[in-house]
Formats: sequence, structure tokens, C-alpha cells
Amino acid sequence: MQMTATLPTARAPALMGTMAKHFGHKIPVEVADDHAVLRFEMGEARLAARADQLDLTLHSADAAALERLREVVESHLMRFAHREDPAPLVWHAAG
Repeated sequence: MQMTATLPTARAPALMGTMAKHFGHKIPVEVADDHAVLRFEMGEARLAARADQLDLTLHSADAAALERLREVVESHLMRFAHREDPAPLVWHAAG
């Protein structure tokens, strides 16, 4: 199962780096120039930094695990982006 969301932000690389550094102490994390993969027990989060947005793609084996992954990723991202007063993310189911 998969879902996607986009956070409009001029700070996409910084937010991606903060997420990767924060979770890197607890789970396997891979970081490249413009993307990161966070491997949680319940699934995988892929972050892609663009010029004006941060794209998020979540993958998990079942709906319950996907929802838990969404909660964890979104709550941390909103906390790290608090200075921008971000709107809640709109998630879309993906194939």
C-alpha cells in the first residue's frame, strides 16, 4: 500500500535533512542530494526535496501500518516545519 503528499516549502532540503538526522539515530536512513529513505519497522518513507516543495511517499504492507507510518512522519514533519505554519498535509492513495 502507498500514499503520497506534498508540503509546499522553500526549506525542503533542510526539512529533509532534519527528518533524516532525527530518525537516523533510531532506524536505517539513506540520504542522497535531493532525496532520503527512512526505513521504519512498519514501512518506508521516501522524501524528495524540490525547489519549492517536499514530496513524501509512504509504503507499507497493510492499511493499519500505513496509517501509523503516516502519523509518525507527519507529526514529526509538522513539528520541524512549525516556523512556516504549514497547512495539514493532504494525503492521496497511490497504486
